[in-house]
Amino acid sequence: MLDDYKLEQPIVYKVLTNSLKINKYSHAYLFELNGYNKGLDFALAFAKILLCPNHYSNNLKCKDCNQCHNIDKNNYIELKIIDSSGQWIKKEQLEELQRDFSTKSILGNKKVYIINNAEKLNSSASNSLLKFLEEPPEGIYAILVTNNMYQLLNTIISRCQVLSFKKNIICNDDSSLKKIAKYISSDEDTYDDFVNINGVKYIDEIVEYILFFEQHDYESIIYKNKDFLQCFDDRKKLALAFELFVLYYKDVLNEILGLKLQYFNDYSDSINKVSEKNSLESISKKIKIIVDLSMNIKYNLNSNLLMDNLIIKLCGV
Repeated sequence: MLDDYKLEQPIVYKVLTNSLKINKYSHAYLFELNGYNKGLDFALAFAKILLCPNHYSNNLKCKDCNQCHNIDKNNYIELKIIDSSGQWIKKEQLEELQRDFSTKSILGNKKVYIINNAEKLNSSASNSLLKFLEEPPEGIYAILVTNNMYQLLNTIISRCQVLSFKKNIICNDDSSLKKIAKYISSDEDTYDDFVNINGVKYIDEIVEYILFFEQHDYESIIYKNKDFLQCFDDRKKLALAFELFVLYYKDVLNEILGLKLQYFNDYSDSINKVSEKNSLESISKKIKIIVDLSMNIKYNLNSNLLMDNLIIKLCGV
């Protein structure tokens, strides 16, 4: 159910579950997928919560539910899924929907319809849908799923709560992203944010910065520090950056010692390049410098001076 998508789509998940907590819903939702390939499954999971009398978000709470089983079999009369049978979604499909939903709900107090690939609504179907959205019957909720919402009428978009999804992040439990997230995260929200929002950007920036420094030494002050501090632009992010520096160089130590990489296993080529330029002693000294300087972050030390000092001290190894 919806909890299955908590890590993949944390922002959309929070928006929808917060609505459930306060028992306040939009009459129409527009899921802008941005290439996310589980849009219909996500919409079905949300529909299950809307239709569930207890608003359960996972199967563990309700154990075994005939209602959910019937939804999975597309055999639940209070839920209708509309998709294109060919190139377009046609007016007749919307008219049939309105006829089916014109009567009061039999099994509960809500009905839900999902329009998958909503960008395929033809002109007549779009106008029929617009009329349905303009005067939504009580207890009827719409979920429009699309990869290109700009092919929809602006008047349809304006009547929906638009939720933008993140693109798929291919990431298994052995990936650098998840290993590092587990190490640096103090709670589930921090983990979710790192894995699904900024983690890849932060890791790539760290790897790029270290590779440049290892090749160009003092030039890093001129050519890298400005961009680096735009990425890690506050004390919390800068503390994270120094933590990632340490993890990276620890994996360089592992490479030199012939041990398995612990965190940056997806970046083995860069780890190998750095290990070839360093000795066990030099890497140990670099880690100590990074740890010592990281203690200054909490004292509001000027970030530019801190990074300049970092490069100067590392170059002295």
